[in-house]
Amino acid sequence: MFLDELELCVEAGRGGNGCVSFRREKYVPRGGPDGGDGGDGGSVVLLAEEGADNLIALAQKKHWKAESGRNGSGANRKGASAADLVLRVPPGTIVFDAEQGFVLKDLVRPGEQVVAARGGKGGKGNAAFKSPTNRAPREATEGEPGEVRRIRLELKLIADVGLVGKPNAGKSTLLSRLSRARPEIAAYPFTTKHPHLGRVQVDFDRSFIMADIPGLIEGAHAGAGLGHEFLRHIQRAGLLVHLVEPAPLDGTDPLANYRTIRAELEQFDPQLGQRHEIVAVTKADLPEAAEAARRLSEEIGRPVATISAVTGQGLNHLVAAVAARLWPPPE
Repeated sequence: MFLDELELCVEAGRGGNGCVSFRREKYVPRGGPDGGDGGDGGSVVLLAEEGADNLIALAQKKHWKAESGRNGSGANRKGASAADLVLRVPPGTIVFDAEQGFVLKDLVRPGEQVVAARGGKGGKGNAAFKSPTNRAPREATEGEPGEVRRIRLELKLIADVGLVGKPNAGKSTLLSRLSRARPEIAAYPFTTKHPHLGRVQVDFDRSFIMADIPGLIEGAHAGAGLGHEFLRHIQRAGLLVHLVEPAPLDGTDPLANYRTIRAELEQFDPQLGQRHEIVAVTKADLPEAAEAARRLSEEIGRPVATISAVTGQGLNHLVAAVAARLWPPPE
């Protein structure tokens, strides 16, 4: 199951109460106050951790609460502070305050973290109130309550390359050939129901992450089809690989399909229209592939690749073209 949006309530721990206590030892007259402070409550921290690719692990509970601090005690013993509650999320998770709508933190890189709810401070024991004019204070303070906040998590996958195209264009098949990812593959459209990530190895010390986005259709930016739910996942991709089917089963024109997907990307986010793009005609073993590639090349004014994920034709050239974009040679 894939989950890329989630709303939670997080509650930090309360601080422990301060203690009112006096030394009562034989041969120690007027021992004075010795009540210790309370410990601090635990905070709720969100940490980006490499290896996770969706938010499903946090969906088991809607309310996450950190432990409270311990109360202080006599002999100037401070109560133990509670450990922070760490919720691990995938890199690329944006943390919003659900009620106010502002962004708390965009956790882009592994290791980045944000305190979503801060733990309450521990109360002061009566030893803290001792002074030359108040040698026997009988006052202590209670611990502060922890913060309570509703947060919304929105995941935008971190990928170097995003695969886009209409349903059944061959995105999942290509990803499975270039990486170890195993998305569902079938001979009908809308097989892919959520994004998949795969690592493509270029050579010994270079690799990149490729994301397969569910097929887009006309009106996707406004909510049509499946792809609209996942368009945001290609917003972080530095490079788009646009796959075009040469002979669609529905009889549509490959060039018109290319224009449709380009229009949907631009209407969803104008910056996507400016993103670097490599265009490739899939299923190169079909007789219509060469003509489709020629027409597309005339349309966009640059070469168009022809590939076949089944036979392997053109895959090495495609990976090399992607690598050249991601790691341009020094001038």
